[in-house]
Amino acid sequence: MRVLAAMSGGVDSAVAAARAVEAGHDVVGVHLALSRMPGTLRTGSRGCCTIEDSMDAQRAATALGIPFYVWDFSDRFKADVVDDFVAEYEAGRTPNPCMRCNERIKFAALMDKALALGFDAVCTGHYAIIETDADGNRELHRASAWAKDQSYVLGVLTSEQLAHAMFPLGDTPTKAEVRAEAERRGLSVAQKPDSHDICFIPDGDTRGWLGERVGLETGDILTSDGEVLGQHDGAPGFTVGQRKGLNIGRPAPDGRPRFVIEVRPATNQVIVGPKEELDIAQISGNKFTWCGIAPEDATEAFACEVQIRAHADPVPAVAQVVDGAMVVTPDAPLNSVSPGQTAVIYVGTRVLGQFTIDRTLSAVGSEAVHV
Repeated sequence: MRVLAAMSGGVDSAVAAARAVEAGHDVVGVHLALSRMPGTLRTGSRGCCTIEDSMDAQRAATALGIPFYVWDFSDRFKADVVDDFVAEYEAGRTPNPCMRCNERIKFAALMDKALALGFDAVCTGHYAIIETDADGNRELHRASAWAKDQSYVLGVLTSEQLAHAMFPLGDTPTKAEVRAEAERRGLSVAQKPDSHDICFIPDGDTRGWLGERVGLETGDILTSDGEVLGQHDGAPGFTVGQRKGLNIGRPAPDGRPRFVIEVRPATNQVIVGPKEELDIAQISGNKFTWCGIAPEDATEAFACEVQIRAHADPVPAVAQVVDGAMVVTPDAPLNSVSPGQTAVIYVGTRVLGQFTIDRTLSAVGSEAVHV
């Protein structure tokens, strides 16, 4: 097959490309230039897809003896990921930019271009497994190494995208084995630290970065029953479940800590309360997709597991499509759920689908709605 290997400049994508070459495929490496913003040339492990990473990717491609290109997707990335991130925070929601990047850049823009150029598949260094059912349909499953499993951030993939995706690292037991393999292959990125934080916020200061773009204004911090406790310097800088940085100045009557329960951008208010007010009995969203073949009748309730963060544990639940929305009721309340997060639905190890959370129903009786 003709395979386009997306090479981020890290060890995972380099080894994935190497395995595709070793399997006998005709492989071409490509690095995505996603940002033209200053401050993205860095040393260390923060971020990804920077100038430094491009150079690391090129060195890996040279070592593998494959052609290498840099494709400029910076305009698309700004519109579909960065601007979306800002708009979501302005709306009081908590977005996942890595999920949007996979959905709109790596497995939409990149794959569309790859297929148009005659490639059969796009190869990445994600830790996930693609299996084929008895009818020949491709399914996305968790990686064998639970600690490195990245199937959550791939939950946005469609059947068509799965048909042209390749994840050579899915069966690898540990990251240590990937690094050891990179050493054996003479890849200079073998011991390169993993990237972390949001790639387009190089210093990791999300609140400060947002403050420069959304025009933060002072507003009230209050309890769910309307008691004003203090002032904040911009609602978009807060997220549901946040405890630090509230600066209320006085403890709750019972002495327990307070947490952000809700962000109300329309009134520029931040609602706080005790930890139990973070317990969520139900989540739902209108924007949902199936990862692979959809269930025969999702309007009938079915047992599943739901995961609401990349590194969260899956929780047993019941899911059902009701009036065009995906509704998930966990067996036990979820904690610290914010509208804008992505919920991924699993049946066993298989990723069945995903949705953006629009509504949360509190276990103590109130509903937060952000659509």
